[in-house]
Amino acid sequence: MTGSALPYAGIRVVEFTHMVMGPTCGMVLGDLGAEVIKIEPLAGDNTRRLLGSGAGFFPMFNRNKKSVALDLHTPQGKEAALRLIAGADIVSENFKPATMKKLGLDYESLRKLDERLIYVSHKGFLPGPYDHRTALDEVVQMMGGLAYMTGRPGDPLRAGASVNDIMGGMFGAIGAMAALAQREKTGKGQEVQSALFENNVFLVAQHMMQFAVTGKAADPMPSRISAWAVYDVFTVKDGEQIFLAVVSDTQWAIFCEAFALTELRGDPRLATNNDRVRAREWLIPLLRSQLAQHSAAELGAVFENNGLPFAPITRPQDLFDDPHLNGTGGLAPLTLPDGRETRVPLLPFTLGGERPGLRLDPPRLGEHTHALLREAGYSDGDIARLEADNVILKKPPPNR
Repeated sequence: MTGSALPYAGIRVVEFTHMVMGPTCGMVLGDLGAEVIKIEPLAGDNTRRLLGSGAGFFPMFNRNKKSVALDLHTPQGKEAALRLIAGADIVSENFKPATMKKLGLDYESLRKLDERLIYVSHKGFLPGPYDHRTALDEVVQMMGGLAYMTGRPGDPLRAGASVNDIMGGMFGAIGAMAALAQREKTGKGQEVQSALFENNVFLVAQHMMQFAVTGKAADPMPSRISAWAVYDVFTVKDGEQIFLAVVSDTQWAIFCEAFALTELRGDPRLATNNDRVRAREWLIPLLRSQLAQHSAAELGAVFENNGLPFAPITRPQDLFDDPHLNGTGGLAPLTLPDGRETRVPLLPFTLGGERPGLRLDPPRLGEHTHALLREAGYSDGDIARLEADNVILKKPPPNR
């Protein structure tokens, strides 16, 4: 699904974002058809240059966007930004609260120019006692209970992806969608706020409610009492690993029959799931011994043929070769800003049976500056003067 068929075709978003949270919001709206204009400093979004775990940030969260490089600290740069915003439906940002106000690009300033404008702010905290603090995904995972739940007792561990940044950006996009729907009724825009800490609290809310219901504190996931008897990673033949699950009495009967575990099937101590949970201390070692003679592929085949849940232990890079993703169009061809070719996962849903696709590769720094300024009414002479005054780049660099 591309072009005018997408639900937000005709919506313009101007974003002042960096890192992951804000760019995720724009990526979602862009994937759904919006024209997303990314305003970058002349040196570019810092994520263009990150190493290690940050190397994938820019290409993942900045597809389907156009790049305009401006020096917003100059009057001419601010004027250019305002002229781009004048044609926008949504402005999105994820800087410290004072940053946008100093630039005169905060919501209170912009709403005076256009009462239909929707303004999305992505912050560390929603307004309250913590809103002055600097937050990061890992900060809120530590203070919001997620790292406690992920790690072993006494060893808090962050989740293995930028879960709060990504979900916080998604909630920003959801808020923008709600504001667009509200604008259809009222004719007026509004400010939307999304925050890392509150997002993290939403993620661990199930454990908060577990305590509310049972009166017992949730144990960290590695030490938890599982709700199901068989719900574990098993090390099997040749040291391979596989996750296997048997989560109902019906599945237990199927599992025992598939592996000829007749005695276990008839053991009264294992009659129900809760019985088996109470028997885990001796049941799981016994099952580990029984299953260790099989390879992971053999176990996976038996589980799949019998409709039982299982999963290979997969590394992220292995997903490029996943037959399901490749067979269903879940990975789209993408050209990196430096010209290399790769593939990228699309949004995880379909509209009318199609995945929202890739219309624009992650942009080179300032790639669309000239075209968008001309569209905003700048002449070639105006643009040349902006170049001479170092308000915009003289020309987009070839591989950045």
